Amino acid sequence: MKTSPALPSVWIMLFALTSAFALSQAYRTVATIMAAPLQADFHLSAQDLGLFAGAFHFAFGAMQLFMGIGIDLHGVRRTVLAAFPIAIAGSALSALASSFGVLVAGQVLIGIGCAPAFLVCTVFIARHLPSDRFAAISGLTLGLGGIGMLLTGTPLAWLIQATSWRMGYWVLGGLAALAWLLIYALVHEPAPPAAVTKARQAHKKETLRQAIGKFGALLLLPHTLGIVLLGSVGYASFISLRGLWLGPMLMQRHGFSLVQCGNVALVMSLASLIGPPLFGRLDPGPLHRRRWIVGFTLLFSGLFAAFALTHSTLIDVADPIMIGALSGYLVLQYADVRAAYPAALTGRAMAVFTMAMFMGVAAMQWLTGIVASVAIAHGTDPFTAVLASIAALLAAGALAFTLLPGPAHQA
Repeated sequence: MKTSPALPSVWIMLFALTSAFALSQAYRTVATIMAAPLQADFHLSAQDLGLFAGAFHFAFGAMQLFMGIGIDLHGVRRTVLAAFPIAIAGSALSALASSFGVLVAGQVLIGIGCAPAFLVCTVFIARHLPSDRFAAISGLTLGLGGIGMLLTGTPLAWLIQATSWRMGYWVLGGLAALAWLLIYALVHEPAPPAAVTKARQAHKKETLRQAIGKFGALLLLPHTLGIVLLGSVGYASFISLRGLWLGPMLMQRHGFSLVQCGNVALVMSLASLIGPPLFGRLDPGPLHRRRWIVGFTLLFSGLFAAFALTHSTLIDVADPIMIGALSGYLVLQYADVRAAYPAALTGRAMAVFTMAMFMGVAAMQWLTGIVASVAIAHGTDPFTAVLASIAALLAAGALAFTLLPGPAHQA
């Protein structure tokens, strides 16, 4: 594919967009390292922690429809440049928070600002790179974006232990500002294919009500429900463990220090970088892809179930690393979504799927916070209850994906 020599290559532009996605990954996983100091400063319960962690994902997920419309109407560059400063402001508000309510408000702003971060990457790939390499390139992007989670492992734990959790938000805000500048300087979208240009011109004639109505029509397609239900539990299970419960579990079950928890989170994050590019290259194609997705979801469920039933230090350290490595299979779901809808609906279909993913994360973190609080009230191990509930939700998602209608054909 040829691009104007005056513009950076599509690969450089994709790398710049991925830098914002990497910061989004960092923001969504801070809770596991910040949980203990936040509990000490604001006297938080397990349910409060679930609300704190879920606030980012609820705001992130709720904004996906509007970000999808923004991308269709105004393009990738304008959408991400307009939204990302809100995340920077949210980071500053969180760093200055004097109460739990203000802290949650900061999380909401960060979620809104980060809302287009991965969506712009997937739409950019779908529009400007070869369609037969979508899964492989998306997997590579997920892997590179996962570097952001490395920041919220040992480095963030060390920084918080040496200074405070507030400094963590200041540093992430500064890095987010650098990512915004990188996108501003390097991303200038190539001319899209004629079909996309025609579709975008049609979208510009739509009112906001009509645009939202088309999202509603997308949701009413028979095969969308299964995609949405499975999408709402797969990534949510990984992020609920890595982004919320891993640190508290290791501290309370085994007496780990904050930095030791950060080390485990770092290794889990490193393992998660390997999976997306690997599964992207191993993508079996539309004929067998859905069977792979169901099989790996059930394997995920089994790992969480085994995790719930044991209290061994070795298992509690090794199992998250295995979950991190296998989480890359989730890239196959993006390839499945792309194949399940016409090219003109790519942006909106990706927005609906991404919304389902992150609303699922918010719901799972909120729900597991309640589960943990109920378990504590009844004198049982909260982490056993949390992990078992995640295993059950994964199994239910796989069942729904299997039994509900699939797309009539896949391109």
